[in-house]
Amino acid sequence: MALTENEPLDIVLKQYALTVLDIRNESYKGKKGVWWINTNKGMKVLKKVSNSEQTLLFILDAVRHLAHRGILLPQIQKTIDGREYVCIDGVCYLLSEAVMGKNPLYTSPTELAMVAGGLAKFHRASKGFFPSPGTKPKYHLGLWVEDYIKQLEDIKTYYDNDLLTKERKPITALIISEFAHFYQRAEKAIEGLRGKEYTDWVYEAKELGSLCHQDFAAGNLLITPASDLYVLDTDSLTVDIAARDIRKLLNKVMKKSGKWQPKLTGDILRYYHRYNPLTPSQWEVVRLDLLFPHLFIGAVNKFYLRRDKGWSEEKYMQRIAEMSAFEKTGEPLLDNFQSIIPT
Repeated sequence: MALTENEPLDIVLKQYALTVLDIRNESYKGKKGVWWINTNKGMKVLKKVSNSEQTLLFILDAVRHLAHRGILLPQIQKTIDGREYVCIDGVCYLLSEAVMGKNPLYTSPTELAMVAGGLAKFHRASKGFFPSPGTKPKYHLGLWVEDYIKQLEDIKTYYDNDLLTKERKPITALIISEFAHFYQRAEKAIEGLRGKEYTDWVYEAKELGSLCHQDFAAGNLLITPASDLYVLDTDSLTVDIAARDIRKLLNKVMKKSGKWQPKLTGDILRYYHRYNPLTPSQWEVVRLDLLFPHLFIGAVNKFYLRRDKGWSEEKYMQRIAEMSAFEKTGEPLLDNFQSIIPT
């Protein structure tokens, strides 16, 4: 609790019509934190939000829309004077009901079907949502090509410098040995995303409305004793096409299993398609997004920028090697993706 002792929790909680019995810190990273609040009205969860107030307003708008369309999310607790959050010195805090349940297991076919089907329902429910004036939405819609080019060129600059070094460390030699292959893969993906399939889907999303969760994964989902699926952690909600979330979920599940599995991939696509059917051209966009080597590029970028100060060079090297090997296990599947697309 020492790290959070300077947080104005007492001031925040006095804004609510409840009596606090106990406070327990769940996580804390400076700009954001989570606390369990035991009260006379049951258990609550208090979140310190890292987003600006304008972005929080966008998220709250989106949460209301999703809840109205049947998505189960923790109910936000209003203050005594009817506000949905409390801001102190430019930092916002949000209190919600605590939902009790268990995180789903990817190894359980029933629970994996709930996750993939839940993601489909989430995307379907997001249709019709458009950010309100005065809010500041997170926005990735239509920006993939320029974003992926920037990611690729950023690490290529470091790679080009490494090529000029005569004495190479093992990690540098590893990156050099793998980079050309993944650079070519990334270029293929980018070229494909310049096509009609992606631009058509973006146009449709602009017309109809479309949200992505960005981390629709087991750690942010709860299955209640009544077998309802609750969606947690809406901090990263963004305006984008559904393919973004589908790619992220597939990568998470397959990474957990250690390699890409065609049958399991096909099952997930079918579970999703049951509730939010995609067209063949939209599934092609999913394939192209999987073709872009997000995990390899992320691991290399993390090393070059030393984004995890606690990691040794050996740890970075291990991660790059693992992501390189993992990405390659998916290539035969991506070459035959049409064979597992739901119809």
